[in-house]
Amino acid sequence: MAARSEEGDPIAEYPLPKVTQSPFAVGLLQQPAAMEQLLDEIPVGVVLLDSDRNIVFFNRAVQSLTGHSRQEACGLPCMYIVRSRACDRSCPVAGLTADSEAVSMETDIVNRQRRKISVRVTAAPLTDLDGNLVGYIESIEDIQILKKLDKQLGRDPSFENIIGQSPAMQKVFDILPVIARSDSSVLITGETGTGKDLAAEAIHNASERAAGSFIKVNCGALPETLMESELFGHVKGAFTGAVENKPGRFKLAHNGTLYLTEIGDLPLQSQVKLLVFLDDRIIFPVGGVKGASVNVRVIAATHRNLEAMAEQGQFREDLLFRLNVVIVQIPPLRERGDDVLLLMDHFLAAMAERLHKRIAGFSAEARALLAGYEYPGNVRELRNVVEYAANVCEGSRIAVRHLPTYLTQASPRPVERAGRTDRPESVQPPGSPPLERKEETWAAAERRLIMEALIKAGGRRAHAAELLGWGRSTLWRKIRKYGIDDDEQGES
Repeated sequence: MAARSEEGDPIAEYPLPKVTQSPFAVGLLQQPAAMEQLLDEIPVGVVLLDSDRNIVFFNRAVQSLTGHSRQEACGLPCMYIVRSRACDRSCPVAGLTADSEAVSMETDIVNRQRRKISVRVTAAPLTDLDGNLVGYIESIEDIQILKKLDKQLGRDPSFENIIGQSPAMQKVFDILPVIARSDSSVLITGETGTGKDLAAEAIHNASERAAGSFIKVNCGALPETLMESELFGHVKGAFTGAVENKPGRFKLAHNGTLYLTEIGDLPLQSQVKLLVFLDDRIIFPVGGVKGASVNVRVIAATHRNLEAMAEQGQFREDLLFRLNVVIVQIPPLRERGDDVLLLMDHFLAAMAERLHKRIAGFSAEARALLAGYEYPGNVRELRNVVEYAANVCEGSRIAVRHLPTYLTQASPRPVERAGRTDRPESVQPPGSPPLERKEETWAAAERRLIMEALIKAGGRRAHAAELLGWGRSTLWRKIRKYGIDDDEQGES
C-alpha cells in the first residue's frame, strides 16, 4: 500500500518496503491492517527508507521530534530530515546488508526549530520474501528526559556501583568517562578483586554502546578446547557434537561490548584469531570458510604481567600492542586510604538489609583490625569478610569475635592511609600468635592462610576461595604453587 499524509493525499508513488514474513507471522489477522495507523500508535519514532536511504514513510512520533511533515519529507534523503551528527561519519544504516543484524547508537538530532535532542537510533535492513534488500527501518527514541534526570541527580549513574573517594580512585573516575566516549580497545589491569569487572561495565554503560549487549567471557574458566568455539562460534558439523550452528560471544556482543576477563589465560591459538578481529573486525567461526563482520568493542582485563608473559612466549606481543591502546590501572585496596572504611560501611549496610538485621556498625576493635589488614584479595575479600561477619553477628555491632578466624590469628602491619598510620596491632584479641610470627615469610603466611581456609571449609575448595576472597582458579593455582595436596587438606 502507499502511505498517506494527514490530509489524506498519497505520499508520492513510493510504495512501502515489504517486510519479510516469518512462518510465525502468517495468518495473525483475518483482514489486512492499515500500516500507517499501526505505526502511528507506536510511541517511538519509526522511519522507513528505500534502498537508497530516501525516506518513504515515518510515523507521528518522528513528526513531533523533527518538526517536519510526512508530505514534505517523502523522497528526501534521511540526513536532510533526521539531521544527526552521526549522518556524515557513522550513519547507522551505512554498511547494512540483507543479512545484517540491527545496529544501535546514541546520538543527537537537530529539529526544524534548530533544537538539539538526544536520541537513541536503532537501524535494521528490510528484505522481501526472497531475502533481497529493499530498504531499511530506523527507530528513534527520545532520551533527553533521562539525560536531564541524570544531570539533576548530580551524578553519572554509569559509575554508581564503584565506591571510593581516595585520590587513587579519583584518577580512575576522571578517566573512565573519557574512555567511554572512545571506541578503542581497553586493557584494565589490577590485582584480583580490585573491581576490574565494575570498571569494564561502567565504560560500556557510559558509552554510545550502552543500548547494546555487554558480554563477559572469563578466559580462565573455559577449557582450551572450547574457548575458540565459545568466542567465535562454530558451524554445524565442525567437530563431534556440533549438531547446529552456534553464534559465539562475538556475535552475541554485536553493537555492544565484549569483555574478556583474565585475558592472560587465553590460549595462543585463540589469541591469533582475536588479533585478526582487532585488525579486520571480522570473525571466522570454527569450521567455517566465510567470515562475518561484527561491530564489537573489546575490553580486556588481567591481574597478570602481560609484558613478562610476552617475553616468555606465553602471550603474543602483537596482540598486547593491539589491546593496550588505552590502559586503566585499578589500584589495590591497600593504596586507597580511607576507602576501606567507606567500603566497610557500604557493604555492611547492604548485607544488613539483605539479611533483615539491625546492625549499627563495627566495634572500635573490629574497625581497627579491618582497617589495618592489607587485603590480598582486595575489595572482593573485604566484601566477603563483612558478609561473613554480618551472618554470624546476632547483636547490634560487629565485634572481633564475629570476624573470620584467619584475620584474628594474624598480626597486621601498620598501613599508611591518607597521611596517617593505623596501628591496629595494639588491639590484640586473645589467642593472638606470638610476636615472632611477624618474621614469617609472605609465602609461608599465604600457605598457612590457605590451609586454615581449607580446614575451615572442610576441604571444599570453592568455599575456601570464598573465605579468602579469591577466585577459584586463583586458589587452585596457589595450591599447586605451594604443593598442598589432598592428603594435607582432606577430601575436596
